[in-house]
Amino acid sequence: MSGYSAKQVLDQLSRPGEHAVLRGDLALVGLPGLVYTPASGLGLPAVAFGHGWLQPVERYRALLRHLASWGFVAAAPATQRGPLMSARLLAANLRTALDVCTGVRLGDGDISVDPERLAVAGHSMGGGAAVLAAADDRRVRAVVTFAASETRPSALDAARRVGVPGLHLAAGEDRIAPPVGHAEAIAEAWQGPVQLRTLPKASHLGFAEGRHWSELLLDGRGERSAQRLAKALTTAFLLRVVKGERQWDALLEGDVKGALLAYQRPPLVGR
Repeated sequence: MSGYSAKQVLDQLSRPGEHAVLRGDLALVGLPGLVYTPASGLGLPAVAFGHGWLQPVERYRALLRHLASWGFVAAAPATQRGPLMSARLLAANLRTALDVCTGVRLGDGDISVDPERLAVAGHSMGGGAAVLAAADDRRVRAVVTFAASETRPSALDAARRVGVPGLHLAAGEDRIAPPVGHAEAIAEAWQGPVQLRTLPKASHLGFAEGRHWSELLLDGRGERSAQRLAKALTTAFLLRVVKGERQWDALLEGDVKGALLAYQRPPLVGR
């Protein structure tokens, strides 16, 4: 893909990768949730994903499957589903999910994870929980958030302790966690290399798949355009940061249609 345009990389990374994908249940190892893996592979990278407030992990299945198709083990704890969701406990669950990924041979024993190639990600309060997890876990090498929400304890405060690269996707039409007080503030407080992109037409729930009763309480609904951009940008970022693959850099260098580069420090690519 070297020398290809951002649009060409976007088209490539928004489609499934070359790996056949297996689905598993984290409950088999003591933690409710989903795990998607490539069919085989040793020393794979892994991502632990935190769901949004009131959102079932099933609303992120396509994203998890997509990451697995590109060579990642993707695990999503199905905990803290109630209205009194604890970001602190979800952050702990994300760290436990990484423990599971690195400590258990997955599949039929043909899949293992490299403990030096770990990342966390999340949507809404799950994004805030991912920041909390990264601040307290030195194993984490990269962080991705979608429409991140400020949390208690504060994800904004935690961002000041995260020295690894972060990619934050903000929804321009987000009336639940407006970017200015949430994703933008977290990005500006980030200690490590950081990039903030704004999807001008996306709502808070745009990154969640399908339909759910929580749309009666929250703003927006699942949006395919937001999900497509999230898949491609997340994949490009994690392949670059966690695996060191440079052929996707064009997608991370500047504005992308529908995902404007709002802030970065320093440039994530070319380093």
